[in-house]
Amino acid sequence: MWTEQIELISTDMKQADSKYLPTSFWQFGAKGLQQDIETNGIENFRGLKSALSFFVPTYTFHGWASSPAKYQEMMTLCETHLSGNQKAILSMQDFLSGENHARSDFRVYKASDSNKKPFTDNFNESSVGSPVEQFEFENRKFSRSSLNYLLGLNFLKQQLAGVPIKKVLEIGGGFGSLGEILLSDERNDTFYLNVDIAPTCLFSTYYLQSIFGQDNIADYKTLTTCDDFSLENLSSQFQGAVMCPWQLPKVTGELDLFVNFISFQEMEPDIVENYLGHVSRLNCKYVLLRNLREGKQLAIDGKRAGVKKQIKGEDYDVFLPDYELLATNVHPFGFETIDGFHSELRLYKRKS
Repeated sequence: MWTEQIELISTDMKQADSKYLPTSFWQFGAKGLQQDIETNGIENFRGLKSALSFFVPTYTFHGWASSPAKYQEMMTLCETHLSGNQKAILSMQDFLSGENHARSDFRVYKASDSNKKPFTDNFNESSVGSPVEQFEFENRKFSRSSLNYLLGLNFLKQQLAGVPIKKVLEIGGGFGSLGEILLSDERNDTFYLNVDIAPTCLFSTYYLQSIFGQDNIADYKTLTTCDDFSLENLSSQFQGAVMCPWQLPKVTGELDLFVNFISFQEMEPDIVENYLGHVSRLNCKYVLLRNLREGKQLAIDGKRAGVKKQIKGEDYDVFLPDYELLATNVHPFGFETIDGFHSELRLYKRKS
């Protein structure tokens, strides 16, 4: 099935406008991801090195999730030097595994949640894709991906009295965490559309179809036979859909919420501006972004994954002329890195 999807998408991609193709950063990732699918299959994708490097975030130190020997080596040192002090050993295990950081995010999520849409209080993350890092709090499972989105949604609810979320678009949705959060609670009554490049779109397709059923999540092949790309038509047939970027211009109707977490910062400015033009065209009410305030790392001579030109927080004010900035946040809903970079949430509302 996935080989057929890859071949179909690869053929169609050759005819697509360059504005909808992988940019500098993702040209590094796409090749490795496709090779991993072909070699290892998709069933255990959340443990693949390529996925962990590009779109499956973890709390443990960079590179440790795909190299568990590094963690084991450090824990052996801790157990040797802290012999007899079990509490200290447990504290180091909590820190090195990333569980301490995850628990901190969970506490913010719990403390900031409110009883209004989008409802997230019953969320329990699936183990589809065999995650190498997933933590359990109060008998529910979470990863860094799901907690990132849960914090972002709580920021959204904190700023607004009520958010209509019947039709939600995300561009660059990773493996589908936001879709899982919104669709897993029937009270939200949401249709979720994820637009993503190949082969990343295949991972979110697999993930969401495994959770909600193949008939409820439209994939790329299904959409190629669709004559009506109106949001009304798509939402009447499916709970969600995953499409490739060159299909986005066909989408019509009106959106309630647009979300992009992190992936815009990995694109070039003209690509992002084009995507946000579609968001405005679809008369989206609210826009929720997460972006590095200082911009993503720059590419170096084709040898390091990065962008040719950075997108910084204020660039979105230019890209969204029909919207007003309502609020920004790094603490507690975003994240400040140890070396002083700020992963910032930005919330926009369409002007009257």
